[in-house]
Amino acid sequence: MQLKKILPHLIVILVFIVISIGYFVPAIQGKKIFQSDIVQFNGMAKEQRDFIQKNGEEPYWTNSAFGGMPTYQLGANYPHDYIKKLDRVIRFLPRPADYLFLYFVGFYLLLLVMRVDYKLAFLGALAFGFSTYLIIIIGVGHNAKAHAIGYFPVVLSGILLAFRQKYIAGFLLTAFGMALEISANHIQMTYYLLLLVLALGAVYLVEAFRNKQVPQFLKTCGILAVAVLLGVLTNATNLLATQEYAQWSTRGKSELTINPDGSPKKDADGLDKEYITQYSYGITETLDLFVPRLFGGSNHENLGEDSETYNFLLQQGVPRVQALDFAENLPTYWGKQPGVAGPAYIGAVVMFLFVLALFLVKGKTRQWLVAGILVSLLLSWGKNFSLLTNFMIDYFPMYNKFRAVSSIQVILELCVPVLAIAGLARFLDRSVTVEEKTKALKWTAIITFGLVALLFVGRGFFDFTGGSDAAYRQYYGNEIVDKIKADRKSIYTSDLWRTLLFIALSAALLWGYLKGKSKYMMVIGGFTALILFDLGGVARRYVDKDDFVQAKVMDVPFQATSVDREILKDTSYYRVYEPSVGLNGARTSYFHHSVGGYHAAKPGRLMELFEYQVANNNMAVLHMLNVKYVIQQNEEGKLYPAQNPEAAGNAWFVRRLIPVTGADAEMQALDTLNVKEEAVIDKNAFEDVVGNEPLSFTVGPEASVHLTRYALNELEYSSDNPEEGLIVFSEMYYPHGWKVTIDDREASVFRVNYALRALKVPAGKHRITFRFEPDVVKKGSTIALMGNIILGLLLLGGIFYSVKKKQPEV
Repeated sequence: MQLKKILPHLIVILVFIVISIGYFVPAIQGKKIFQSDIVQFNGMAKEQRDFIQKNGEEPYWTNSAFGGMPTYQLGANYPHDYIKKLDRVIRFLPRPADYLFLYFVGFYLLLLVMRVDYKLAFLGALAFGFSTYLIIIIGVGHNAKAHAIGYFPVVLSGILLAFRQKYIAGFLLTAFGMALEISANHIQMTYYLLLLVLALGAVYLVEAFRNKQVPQFLKTCGILAVAVLLGVLTNATNLLATQEYAQWSTRGKSELTINPDGSPKKDADGLDKEYITQYSYGITETLDLFVPRLFGGSNHENLGEDSETYNFLLQQGVPRVQALDFAENLPTYWGKQPGVAGPAYIGAVVMFLFVLALFLVKGKTRQWLVAGILVSLLLSWGKNFSLLTNFMIDYFPMYNKFRAVSSIQVILELCVPVLAIAGLARFLDRSVTVEEKTKALKWTAIITFGLVALLFVGRGFFDFTGGSDAAYRQYYGNEIVDKIKADRKSIYTSDLWRTLLFIALSAALLWGYLKGKSKYMMVIGGFTALILFDLGGVARRYVDKDDFVQAKVMDVPFQATSVDREILKDTSYYRVYEPSVGLNGARTSYFHHSVGGYHAAKPGRLMELFEYQVANNNMAVLHMLNVKYVIQQNEEGKLYPAQNPEAAGNAWFVRRLIPVTGADAEMQALDTLNVKEEAVIDKNAFEDVVGNEPLSFTVGPEASVHLTRYALNELEYSSDNPEEGLIVFSEMYYPHGWKVTIDDREASVFRVNYALRALKVPAGKHRITFRFEPDVVKKGSTIALMGNIILGLLLLGGIFYSVKKKQPEV
């Protein structure tokens, strides 16, 4: 009997496996999908990976990017992280099929918990998994985002069970779901999930008030709060380390109160509003959810030989290969955002069923799903709906820590297919009257057909002008831009016809069921085919087998140039700076110790050094960061390694320590500071080191300091000076985890020159050792172990209780 109940679900899971691998079939052929973000990540993480492979231990620090930073956000592994091991078991398929599989299984579970027939749950899982945005983020390498979204439905399933008074199952599923969600390590996505949970909770609270069941509501909330806390505890190391690093990064609060030009800086604990809302979804662009390329699709759309641009280029005598290459990368997107890799298309079929559900689904289910959709949609508009966005940034906790507000549409992309399938389930429910179904279908057809007709008629109100058009006019002339705009109009129209076809087929399928011409399974089979053709067809425009490359391309994403090889002949310890890349590329980090890198949360003080000093041509900052080589271009455009003779080295004695008051004064002092002779210190931050007057130190001609041992988590120096001295190190000052000893005796390091380490050293010869032994890892792993033990015991207890409850009494 049990096998009979489980067998359909096992078959569904097997089908999910087949579909996931089928869509990403090159993954089982030894190939890897080319993900631009993962290429950059591999550049950042190479030094730490090499260290782990050689030494068999986690360093938790890397010097290959941004002058040095913790590896907490670079895939660091922590002791007792058993949730990560469980996650790897769940995602057993080759990447990226594992993420698609996770989408399917999580959504399938949610619909089962919502008491949807497993056949419809299967259909819903396909609708969710093939949502275009969810496929695109896999294609570009937003793996952590995809990972976190995949566990959204699992967390919601546990919460819904708890509100149905299935307390044991709800508690355990919420705890495990939350643990897995947090382990995915995309705090922004988890934050958005919690906004949806708040909307769900508000709906259930109102219902509790109406039914006078507030105590029961509070009891459920208490149980869920403990479950979430348990999920948090199992991830304590990651969360504590992330919180610690966040304060040091650009996500933390800057101490500066002036801008680089000296004007007053607006006090802000978080990111700049313009930066947060840079990617704001256009209000009319919302219609992309219904019609895929209404606003052009992506920045680089492949229209091939069918495009007007291609034919125009041929007429102008451009060689066919060159014209085709241009036509396969047309800048067709003309929406409000700086650029997109593709539309956030949910599907014409799914949207049709969603509108149907608005007429058929009643009660709490519709309320919390619609609330989540509205919150997601309005917040995704960002600066295009500044009243709400500014309120959230100014007053809602942590909202100002995240950028790319358009990505909150992931909530909408979850809620719409849930409600759509719930609506289809109601339509197929025999208890619902034919009159109610007929009315719902009629109005759904009127609304969806009417919207398409309105878009056909309204085409003349759009100018189809894109953000890149000015640059294309400058380089290619007006005629080529006019042809690109003509292609935008063409795909606008063609995709409208496409949408019209899919809603017509959807309406016909449901009308046939009403008239008794098609059965339950025929409807499910028909919608399965429609959704696969609709969403699968659009998804393949942006991510398909052509995006896969040989594994070596991803494993070794960068090839050393002659410049790299020339620099690598120097086997000493130094840094490299590539101005053409700046602080936004990890290629240099792959081969060298770089002051650049690729990360959404860069070290805050390094970023400010570049904004306030390097941007104003104060090269002394590069000297003190030990930038020995600058990769530059000569007059012929060829790269070459320019050696910096002023690089200060790994460490050096200075003659003066100059106290100033506050971060502004410290930054301004760098304008004229002789970094090889002087150091500046903020006496407010280190009042125990210096008073109000400068300190002088004697640096004899024989004084020296040398780096004698280098490892990611340990640096050893030898120093020699007849007098007590002050050494400045070209290493980033990080206030946590670094322990320093002088001849094995503990010493105190402090910050100078806004971002570097400094140390007072007694007279004579000494051995100075820096070791990175982060307390946050020790503390967090202990808490995580306790959390895992508690969760494991509760799971066993829950299983024992359930088995005992099912046993018949003797």
